[in-house]
Amino acid sequence: MHEEVVPYLGFDPMAKQSFSPIFSSLINSRCFFVVEVEGAVKGFYRATRHEGRASHTAYLGTLAVAPEEKGSGLATRMVAEAIEDLKQQGVLRVELMLEADNPRALAFYTKLGFVHEGTLRAAYKRSNQAHYTDELLLAKLLKPLPRASDA
Repeated sequence: MHEEVVPYLGFDPMAKQSFSPIFSSLINSRCFFVVEVEGAVKGFYRATRHEGRASHTAYLGTLAVAPEEKGSGLATRMVAEAIEDLKQQGVLRVELMLEADNPRALAFYTKLGFVHEGTLRAAYKRSNQAHYTDELLLAKLLKPLPRASDA
């Protein structure tokens, strides 16, 4: 719930007691990963596989690092670890969403090879703002894939 992180996590600020059931749900999903450095929580992310015809695709989300870790390389290591784990599971495409008003995240993911594929206009509204926020869909192919248009 750090003020630098929470605007980009999809939840409005709340007391720890109110967040507890949400956190429990994330942990119980078995798709939520917490990263510790020297015994302290310094980051987390969620990685989930799509089902059915899109089972080659995973969604990477709820990624955050502690503000004091900015610039340390922790986020890069977290994403690299997540992608490697997903590759081992047979994932060929990784998708993520980020807020259009988060240029630092856009630059970060672009540097890691993610490509902006679309914009969801007025995707959500933070409780402390009068306006709606767009979200950007980014994706990264983990290897070149054949497409119907290539045939």
